[in-house]
Amino acid sequence: MEAWRAHDLLWLDGLPDGASLPAWADSAWLQAAPLVVRRASTALGRIPVGMRGMLRSERHACEVDAAAVVRRVTPEMLAHAPVPDFSCAALDALRQVAPLLDATGWPWGPTGGVGFALASGLPVLRADSDLDLVLRIGAPPDLAQADALRAIAATVTACRLDLQIDTGRGGFAYAEWAAGRGRVLLKTDHGPVLTATPWELA
Repeated sequence: MEAWRAHDLLWLDGLPDGASLPAWADSAWLQAAPLVVRRASTALGRIPVGMRGMLRSERHACEVDAAAVVRRVTPEMLAHAPVPDFSCAALDALRQVAPLLDATGWPWGPTGGVGFALASGLPVLRADSDLDLVLRIGAPPDLAQADALRAIAATVTACRLDLQIDTGRGGFAYAEWAAGRGRVLLKTDHGPVLTATPWELA
C-alpha cells in the first residue's frame, strides 16, 4: 500500500466518491487542482484529503479511495521545480532559502499555496501569500543543525514563514519549538498532542 504522507498532492480519476462537494469543486476544477493529504485516521484504502479553491474561503475536507489516485506529487519533488515568473514575496523567499535548506541535508519542500501553485500551475498565489515549508527531521537537531534552522527562519523577512517540522510521527511548527515553550503541538494522524518530546512520541 502506498505510504501517503501529509502535504502530498494527489489527482484523481474522476470526482471523490460519496462526497458532498461544494459548488466550486466541480469536475473541471478537480481535473486541474490537486487534493492535499491531511493528517487524520481513516479506514484501510482511504486517504484523508483537503480541497482548496481559488479563494481562501474555499476549503473542504473529505476522504478518497486510494485506488482512484492517478498522480502524486510530494513536497520534495517541488523543492526545485521551476518557479513561475510572478512577483510574489513567497516565491522570492523560496528562491532565497532553497540553497540553505539543501545544505541541511534534510528532505524538504514547499507546501500550502506555494506548493499547490508549483504543482498545478493555477494562479492561487497573492502578493501577501505565506511561504509554507515542510522539513523532514527524524531526530532532534544537534547544536549546529539548530543554528542552521535559526538562520533559515531569519532569512525570510518579506513574508510570513510557516516552517513545519515532520518527525515521521507527526508535524509541529518550528516557531513554537524555537520559542522555547517547552512543549509543542504535534499534529498526528490520531489528533493533536501537546508534547515536550515530539521525536519520541510512540
